[in-house]
Amino acid sequence: MKKGFWSLVAVVFFCSLLCGPLAVQAAKREKFGTDKRHQEVKRLKVKTSNKTFRWKMVMPWSKGLLFYDYAQHFADSVRLASGGRLQIKCFSAGELVPAMQCFDAVSKGSAQVGHDWPGYWKGKNEAFVAFASVPMGLDAELYNVWLYERGGAEMMNELYGRYNMVAFPGGQAGQEMGFFSNKKATKLQDFKGMKVRTPGWFMDIMNNMGASVSPLPGGEVYLALERGVIDAAEFSAPAVNYPMGFDEITKYVIEPGVHQPGTQFGLFFNKDAYNKLPDDLKWVIKICAKELQLWSYNWTTNLNIKAIEMFKKNVEFVKMDKDTIIAFKKTTHDYLNQLKSKYPDVKKVLDSQEKLIQDFAEWRELRSGITPWPYEIFIKGKTHE
Repeated sequence: MKKGFWSLVAVVFFCSLLCGPLAVQAAKREKFGTDKRHQEVKRLKVKTSNKTFRWKMVMPWSKGLLFYDYAQHFADSVRLASGGRLQIKCFSAGELVPAMQCFDAVSKGSAQVGHDWPGYWKGKNEAFVAFASVPMGLDAELYNVWLYERGGAEMMNELYGRYNMVAFPGGQAGQEMGFFSNKKATKLQDFKGMKVRTPGWFMDIMNNMGASVSPLPGGEVYLALERGVIDAAEFSAPAVNYPMGFDEITKYVIEPGVHQPGTQFGLFFNKDAYNKLPDDLKWVIKICAKELQLWSYNWTTNLNIKAIEMFKKNVEFVKMDKDTIIAFKKTTHDYLNQLKSKYPDVKKVLDSQEKLIQDFAEWRELRSGITPWPYEIFIKGKTHE
């Protein structure tokens, strides 16, 4: 009895040593941060239904691209989480509608859901590009912070909402590779006159840097490189690029991929179809979309490791020098400011993203210096990425 008592006293004393400082700190200050969703849902009565919904999903991807797997992963998650009450059938590009018509198909209701890279819709509103990737802009880490904690997802939903849709972030592929090239370009002057393939805002930026740019569709890039129509082309992340075979017909990869530090995808739903769902299935969609955001980045990043190993058998990786990267930053900064002066929606979104970059800068600096390089590299002095 005595032995058990003193054992209990010893445990309590030990725990007080571990937890005491935390308890004192908690008494001095309120908890730092709150989970806003908890306040939203703690008294929420979630409506359910036994009705089964069968939806069609359209996209600009062929089944040979990893991005198709993103869409299928989401559809599988929804089926599992809903117990089969919401089933989404995926249709690749051209199966139900042409690749670039999936936005309109969902908007009009001929399909209930779509998956995309939002930059494809810049012809409808320039601001869509900022929800896809911004040259020299947000990386994967900051895209997630911006979307989920700084109002980015709400801005995204508001923009798609103008076209009778509800939208959520739908996958993050991380940083893209730079240019596959037959010219070794590491300095600014090397890009002048170079014929390159890139779309979107980076097309204008490269033209401003002195290159000659063509925004070829992905399916035409290989032949254009092979025939010398273009000197260089960027497309996507290593794991996505490897099946394209660009390394078979080029000599170099010019890094880093300044055009897309973070590659963001989206899910969009016909608003009328979405509003007919019971509350619990709406929550299933929202939570499964977040799970896709997590899984897609981890899955793709891990695949990139093997893809880079395979690429190195055929091409030489070269890095742009520091002055050239800074020149890209300056040219990009000027170009984005021009866009902001012309398009209020672009200004609203980019101002929000740039505010996060500014706010995050001090913590980024303070935490720097412990990049997880292999031991042999780190101890030789390479501590930063």
